[in-house]
Amino acid sequence: MAKEFVVSGDSHVNEPVDLYKQRLPKNMRDQALYEVETILDEPLVPGGHTSFRTVHTPGYDGWTVSRYRQFPGPTPDGLPSSILRDLDRDGVDASMLFPNLSFFALYTDVHERSIAHARVYNDWLAETYLPYSNRLRPAAAIPTTNAKDAVKEIERAVRLGLTTLILPEIPQPYPYWSPEYEPIWEAAEANGLPIFFHVASGGVDSKAGTSATGSQVKGILTAMSMGKQELDGRLLAGRTMGGGSTANTSPMRIIADIVSAGVCERHPSLMLNVIEFNAGWLANYMGSMDKAWRTGIGQDPHWWLGFWDDGVDPHDQKLMGRMFKINERWPLPLKPSEYVRRNFRVQFADDRVAIMSRHITGAETIYWGSDYPHAEGTFLGSQQVISEQFADVPDEDRAKILGGNLAKIVGFDDSKKLAPVNPPAPPKVPAPA
Repeated sequence: MAKEFVVSGDSHVNEPVDLYKQRLPKNMRDQALYEVETILDEPLVPGGHTSFRTVHTPGYDGWTVSRYRQFPGPTPDGLPSSILRDLDRDGVDASMLFPNLSFFALYTDVHERSIAHARVYNDWLAETYLPYSNRLRPAAAIPTTNAKDAVKEIERAVRLGLTTLILPEIPQPYPYWSPEYEPIWEAAEANGLPIFFHVASGGVDSKAGTSATGSQVKGILTAMSMGKQELDGRLLAGRTMGGGSTANTSPMRIIADIVSAGVCERHPSLMLNVIEFNAGWLANYMGSMDKAWRTGIGQDPHWWLGFWDDGVDPHDQKLMGRMFKINERWPLPLKPSEYVRRNFRVQFADDRVAIMSRHITGAETIYWGSDYPHAEGTFLGSQQVISEQFADVPDEDRAKILGGNLAKIVGFDDSKKLAPVNPPAPPKVPAPA
């Protein structure tokens, strides 16, 4: 077991399949998100899954996944005692908790539906997980479709006892640079609430039906279909490109929108976290952000280009301009990278490059998480990942990245290190008579 206080920056609840059917206002239960469980007589492939759950909600209706299953041990069920049992098995002392099934309904383009689901979800979080807040920290879901209602839900979440917020990766109806979200930033900072942006949330036009399913799910469908196709150059190149770079676009956009809108300047104590995008891209991006706003050595600041109109005064050429004039117009007192170091944190799971790049990003800017209980995470292999990827990292940096950074943000007591988990002794088998 790792010697540090280990915090997972990315774990998920497992909501009851009928949570919203039972708890939404009666006049909205026909719009409730729910799941139907199907048990097959035979697995689809030898040794495979027999238990599946199908989602029913606009934009995702029919989306089906096999239930999360880990080896060895019981299937995660979302009960606090079960999550704590699994954290102990994985050598994790504390964890953030984000939605799972609820992602399909919390951040839609229909405000009334999203906010109603959020109220139910946040009530359930407070009832279920707050008694275990010394180790489990659930994030209140806040839709962005109406800033006034978002602020009301933030204030209600505070009264419930929730101390962190989760906003969608893809906000609706405006991008995050929009001034319409200023009340949300103000309310979060005023209440001392860190904000988390989690992958695969938001961006669905639910009124258009399944054909408008979010880009995240479309990406998953593309990857799934690749597993069935014959390997050729097109498929190999597409998978390599997608797995290697395009997943970075969304967190870069979130950071650029919020930094450039002056949110970090106006709210210097606001802590913003991007979750499940890995972090190996961050060092290069911080450099690129700064480079966009300075004239580099060798660049001619007076370099003109464009389309010349012979019939117009040389001083009134509308389609001519200086290429690098924009570089001198950054309006904020700090560099973009300085706002990132101060206001942003980026979570990763299995990313050696992120760890190696800490000298550029700052060891305080990144932290680890297992993505429990999802199949793509490190659950039950977290100690192996930590051992391999942090082997040559000094103790001070290890402690920050593995738990100290996030413990400081959300208030975990990092002196409460778990005792080593000893596996139970095998049962004694009576000797033959």
